[in-house]
Amino acid sequence: MSPRVVNLGLPKSGTTTLATALGRAGLIVADHKLRRGRCPDPAIAGSYVARQLYDGYFGSGDPLERLGGIDALTEVSVMTRGLCLWPQTDFGLIEALRTRHPDLRFVASWRAPADIAHSMLRWSDLGTDRLPRGNVPGMPRGYGETRLERRQWIAAHYAFLDRIFAGDPRFLRYDTADPDASRRLSAHLGIDLPWWGKANENRGLPAS
Repeated sequence: MSPRVVNLGLPKSGTTTLATALGRAGLIVADHKLRRGRCPDPAIAGSYVARQLYDGYFGSGDPLERLGGIDALTEVSVMTRGLCLWPQTDFGLIEALRTRHPDLRFVASWRAPADIAHSMLRWSDLGTDRLPRGNVPGMPRGYGETRLERRQWIAAHYAFLDRIFAGDPRFLRYDTADPDASRRLSAHLGIDLPWWGKANENRGLPAS
């Protein structure tokens, strides 16, 4: 069985909160990596979700080819010093998901772009090193160090999702901080969410 839901939101938009909520609802969740001990397929355990999506897309044409047994993909991008993959920004890959899996639901976890931009700065070296040194779709190498640059890129990403999914009932963009977020997600996915809160917060770090 293929995944039931894919989150196309950016890092620091509430992806870990979504992963926690779906996991507590009984779903098998892959968040950024296919964790050993949780991945149904030992052959791909330990690999990145993004790598598997692209291997499937450029192999058979189906991004979910190797991801059977996973119910939810909640963080799909990866950015290390040697790997920069952002499936949530890729029109071709998203269209392959939509056409090959008509029952698949899409969500986009969202926070105000200024808040995501600030959170990225405070999270490890994402805003200070990895984004500026990377070559992220929509934000070429050399950009992304300032909050303004990150905010513009973030806003454009969500505008892209809104445009390509316009009128599609399979897509839901939700504000992670919205008191009604869990109810909207529950209705969209057709499952009960017994938990909704905050996970993976930036705690105790100075504002900047």
